[in-house]
This record gives sequence, structure tokens and C-alpha cells, in this order.
Amino acid sequence: MPLRSSHWLCLGWLLPLLCVSFAPLAPRPDYAGLYRDVAHLDVDTRREGDSLRFYLRLPAPARLGPGHALRLTAWPSYEARQPLWQDSVPRRRQHPIPFPNGLRLSFCVAVSRLPSGTVLQLSTSQPDAKDDYQEPTTTAWLRLTDAIMARPFVLVDSVGQPLLRRYVQAGEPFGVDCFGLYQPVRWKRYAVSPAPALPPMTNPAAMPAGPRTLPVLDSASTRPGQPLRFAEPGLYALRVGGAGGVAPRTLALMVAANQYPDLTTAAELIEPLRYLTTSQERQKLTDAPNPKRAVDKFWLDIAKGNQTLAKELIRRYYGRVIAANELFAAHKAGWLTDRGLLYVVLGPPPSVRRLFDGEERWYYPDGSVDGGPITYSFRPRPSTFAPDYYELVRRPEYELLWYAAVEKWRTPPTALTGPNAPNALPAR
Repeated sequence: MPLRSSHWLCLGWLLPLLCVSFAPLAPRPDYAGLYRDVAHLDVDTRREGDSLRFYLRLPAPARLGPGHALRLTAWPSYEARQPLWQDSVPRRRQHPIPFPNGLRLSFCVAVSRLPSGTVLQLSTSQPDAKDDYQEPTTTAWLRLTDAIMARPFVLVDSVGQPLLRRYVQAGEPFGVDCFGLYQPVRWKRYAVSPAPALPPMTNPAAMPAGPRTLPVLDSASTRPGQPLRFAEPGLYALRVGGAGGVAPRTLALMVAANQYPDLTTAAELIEPLRYLTTSQERQKLTDAPNPKRAVDKFWLDIAKGNQTLAKELIRRYYGRVIAANELFAAHKAGWLTDRGLLYVVLGPPPSVRRLFDGEERWYYPDGSVDGGPITYSFRPRPSTFAPDYYELVRRPEYELLWYAAVEKWRTPPTALTGPNAPNALPAR
């Protein structure tokens, strides 16, 4: 029997579904690459009417054009095997601005294509269908929450370029760039004493509960478009909006002392040692006539007088602290967070998976006492002050593993190589 036109219409409707059904499944991404201590592809957003504007900073040497297109892939979740859609941003829709250390650009995507909860992958390189590794210099991932989809402003530096970070240094000028009319900004500074992460074997029932509310130390309003500069380090909340019917939106901001994420003072060098030392050892370093020299002697004693080894230990340990500050900055310095704790002591995770519910799992292939694999799980605990915060699932069986990891730092071999060295990121 010949096919009628209605049959052809049905086939035309089914064909795209069949193509999707039989399309090869993408490998589950390994997000460990995004935690490498290298320059990253940074992303921020701003809602502009029916569109969401993306701001990108591409690290040098950044190249776009033939063979280096800007690609977007929308996924229903981090663990999805098939995307919702894939597209590329043509050159005419990009607005590049060359910078000495890379390239900045922006583009818009219709909000109708970005339902809340979508996970967006941005890439400036040709993806390898057989490789799940995520290269941080060319790939970024962003989960589009309700707050991201609604925020009609972006933080900018002193020359009006997007900051693409949620911290500023004390005294650093910055601004709030709103879509449409400039909006009034009201800020509050909260009383908070950032506590370091507790070891992974700590009993959750014994952990101190956080305060239900944070006392406000001071607050003020600024004129629309006026630059901001906070002299006091601490945790701030910016409330932007209220003019012309624009609903106010809140964004948390950490104001850091000195040269964050770098470490420049003796106190900043001593504090991260709490993961390896006793309180008495740290107090002795603090009370020394020359605390910085005392820190050097601490590492030299660990290296048994080997200056080359001591310098390598210092470079590696504090390099991880600085990297954690960049990667995990939230309502407190990155090294103080749960992920920063493991990153500093155990090293960058060789493999990372993100599950449908947002849980993140770090795999260390030789992290157990007998040299076997070990997994650490982090569950998302977002809040107004820390929308990208993760909490470690603590277990008593981590106790021996933790003490063994600390012991590797306290009694290193004569050279930082081999299975007894503090974990280092494998080469790719």
C-alpha cells in the first residue's frame, strides 16, 4: 500500500527522535582536569531580558576562528550521556577584547534554550569523542541555577571588565555593571570567623554547628554606578536592584586581606600548616622572633637539612594552598574548605566524577593504606554566601589514611619521587 502524506509526516516527526536514540553515547566526563593548577577558562553571566550573556576569559595563547570554534553543549545533568543540544557561537556574535594574558569575549544565548538546572559545557577546542578528560584551559562547565538565570548584573574591575571571580582584595576597586538602568547597591558586612576544615575521619555529630544567622557588622548604600572599595576583609553581601521595578538580587563576595590568593605574611604561611602540625608547633612558629625564618627552619628540619628537598616541599605545599585558594574560594579562603583540605594534603585528585544529584567524588588510585584505591565524596551544600560549596562525607575508616598522608609530609624521602612522596598530579 503506498504511503500517504500523513504517514510521511509521522516519519518526519520520528526521524529526529530515532537519530538521537541511536547517536553514540558520550563518555562520562572526568572533571579532574578542571582542578589542575594551570590557567583556566573562566566564565560569568548576566541576565539581559530574554537572553543570558556569557563572559569568558580565555588564557593565553587564546585562539578562536577556523579550527578553534567556540562550542556550547547543554546537558540535562553532569552525568548525562546525551546532550539536550549542541551549537557553536559564530564569529559575528562574539565580542573579543585582547588582553596581555589572554582574550576576553562575550555572547548571548536565548533563555528559552537554557532551562534552570541545565549544565552548560563551553569549549574552545575540538572535543575528542573517545576522551573524557576535561582540559581546563579550553573547557568550562556551568550549572545554570535559578540565581544565575535571574541575576541582571556582573561584577567588573576598575576598567569595566568582568571580574570573573567572587573575591576581591581589601582596597581593590570594583563595580557592579547592571543591564539596563543602573541599580542602587546596598552592602552588608557580616561577622564571621572562618574555620578550617576538620580531618576526614571527624564524627559529623561532633562537628560544631554553624550559626543560624550571622551578625551584621556594618552596612551602607551606594549611588548607582559608583565604584566600590572595601578596606576591611570579611564576608560581604551585595543587594542590587529596586529601581524601575527590577527585583533586588543578592550576591556574596569575599574580601580578602593582603595579596590573596597568594601568601605574603608569616601568619598566612603558618596557618595552612594546621593540617600537618599540632597547635603547640604552630604557636611556637608564631612566637618566634622571626616567624618567616621559623617557617623555613620547620621545613628544613623535616628535610633533615637538605635545602633542595626543603625548597621543593615548600614549593609543593604552598603551591597547593594557593591553587586551592583560586579553585575553591567561597565564604572563606579556598584552603579552609573541605575540598581545599584534601587538595592540599593529598594533592589534586587524579579522577573526579560528578553525579546526577550534584555529588562530587574524588578517586585516588593508590590512596589507601595498602596502596589500593580510595574514594572521597563531597555533597553540595549551597547557600546565599557560598553557592558552590561542597561538604565532605566524613567516615571513621579515613583515620589511618589521613595519618599516613600527614606522615608522608612529616617524613619525606630524600627525593620527592616514588610511591612514598606526597601525591602529585599525574602528567597528561
